[in-house]
Amino acid sequence: MYQKIIQKYKITLIFPVLLCTWLLSGCSSSHLKDGFYTAQMSEYSHGWKEYLCIMVKDDKIVYAEFNAKDPSGYIKAWDNAYMRNMAAVESTYPNDYTRKYVAQLMEAQGTDGLDTVSGATHSGNNFVRLAAAVIEQAASGNPNTVTVQAEEE
Repeated sequence: MYQKIIQKYKITLIFPVLLCTWLLSGCSSSHLKDGFYTAQMSEYSHGWKEYLCIMVKDDKIVYAEFNAKDPSGYIKAWDNAYMRNMAAVESTYPNDYTRKYVAQLMEAQGTDGLDTVSGATHSGNNFVRLAAAVIEQAASGNPNTVTVQAEEE
């Protein structure tokens, strides 16, 4: 009689343990592969080509850089004259909004919930597109720089 009870409880306990083990192993398997991933816009806009580079480690985005460069490679966030002009008109500037976008990505660990910064909506829309591209790259492990087509204006 005790054997039937023990056998019944073994089956009852084994199934949930196996299910939890299977679920946990699925959750811990990496869907983002370790490495650096970069996406850039296909065209220059107002003299700048935006790009996003991320580093993935242990299935997490641990570093991100969002910025733009001119044809000579000069970085937009370094351009003090551009910063002063944009800040006066838009109340933001590249060194400010790029950090805000990166902080959102690091917090969300994906594109869900990314919001555009007032005054930098065009860059925000590009950021979302670039973020989707680098996350797709990281999921496949593609180390090549991906070019993202510009949005139709």
